[in-house]
Amino acid sequence: MERTWMRALALSMGVAFLAGCGGGDAGKGGSQAEAAAKGGTALTGAGATFPYPVYSKWFDAYGRGHGITVNYQSIGSGGGIQQVTAGTVDFGASDAPMSAAEQAKAPGILHLPTVMGAVAVTYNLPGLAQPLKLSGPVLADVFLGKVTKWNDPAIAADNPGLALPATGIVVAHRSDGSGTTYVFTDYLSQVSPEWKAKVGNGKSVSWPGGMGAKGNEGVAGAVKQTPGTIGYVELAYATQNHLSMASLKNQAGQFVAPSVESTSAAAAGVAERTAGGDFKQSLVNAPGAATYPIATWTYLLVPAHWTDCGKANAFAGLVSWSLTQGGAMARELSYAPLPDQVRTGVLAQLGKVTCGPGNEAVKPAA
Repeated sequence: MERTWMRALALSMGVAFLAGCGGGDAGKGGSQAEAAAKGGTALTGAGATFPYPVYSKWFDAYGRGHGITVNYQSIGSGGGIQQVTAGTVDFGASDAPMSAAEQAKAPGILHLPTVMGAVAVTYNLPGLAQPLKLSGPVLADVFLGKVTKWNDPAIAADNPGLALPATGIVVAHRSDGSGTTYVFTDYLSQVSPEWKAKVGNGKSVSWPGGMGAKGNEGVAGAVKQTPGTIGYVELAYATQNHLSMASLKNQAGQFVAPSVESTSAAAAGVAERTAGGDFKQSLVNAPGAATYPIATWTYLLVPAHWTDCGKANAFAGLVSWSLTQGGAMARELSYAPLPDQVRTGVLAQLGKVTCGPGNEAVKPAA
C-alpha cells in the first residue's frame, strides 16, 4: 500500500514531528514534559498546511540546537485562527490574513510573514506531451463546472497543437478552512467576474462541484491517485508528489510556471507597501512578465503580549533564526525567502512583542 504524503514527507526530512497537540493542557502536556526533561522550552502552534514542509524543517533544526520543542499541528488556516483566538496554542499560522471580525475576537494579534510560496494548479493527465497552459478565465470555468472535458475548445485554445484527451475533468478542492483556498479563490475572483459573483473568495466557499479533501496533502493525494483530476496545492506538495503543474497566464499575457523565482517576482514593490508595518498585502495576480499569478506569503499569528517570558524569548529566537538562517532550507523546499526589506520590517514587528507582568520586550534566545 502506498504510504501517505505526510508520512513520506516526515521520513524524507528525517523529522521526528510531534503530533496530536489538540490545544489545552491535555494537548500540551507531552511536549512540556519532554522539554522539561531536557531542560528546554516547549512551544505549541497550529494552522496552515501550506508552510508545513518548511516549518517542520525549521522547527526541528532550530529546536535541536536550542533546547526547544515545537509541537505544530498542520490543521489548516481556519483552525489556526480559531486556536490562537481561543488561547489554546502559543501561536497560530495562516495564509489568509484575519478578517476584521476575527481580529476583533483576538485584538493585538500580529501578522508576521515568514516565507512566500506558490499555489500550484496540479493535474493528472498521463501521457500528455508537454505541460498544460491555462488562462485565468478558463481555470475559473473548470472549477465552476462549465468546462467538463479536457479537450474542451477553451482549454485547447490555451494549448494549440497539444493533443488533449476527451476524458472528463474531476475537480479536487479543500474541504477544510484553508488559507490556500483563500488565495486560490482570491485569484479566481480577480480573473473571473462570474466566479466572483457566484462563489467569491474565502477560507471556505460553497464549491460548485468536485470532491473535497483535507489539507494540501489531501488534495495532492487526490490528484495523484485519480487520473483526470485537477486541484490546487502549495508548490512544495506538488514537487514532493511529482505532480504535473500548469503554467498560468499572468497579467502581462505570459504563461508562467510556479517556481521560487516566479514567486519572488510577485513580491516586486511589496516592500514599499509594507513600510508602515502592515503586512496584510496580497501578492495575487501581481504585475510583471516573469510573475506567477497565484503567489502568496504565509503568516505566523502572534500575540502581542506573552505571559511567559521564557516562551516569548524562545519563540522570538526561533522566528529570528528562521528568517535570517533558514533561507536555504526554504529554497530547497520550493519556497521563496522574504525580500530583505520585508524581513527587516517583520523582525522590527517581532521586537514589539512584550512578556511578563512588567511588559518586558522580547529578547530572542541566542
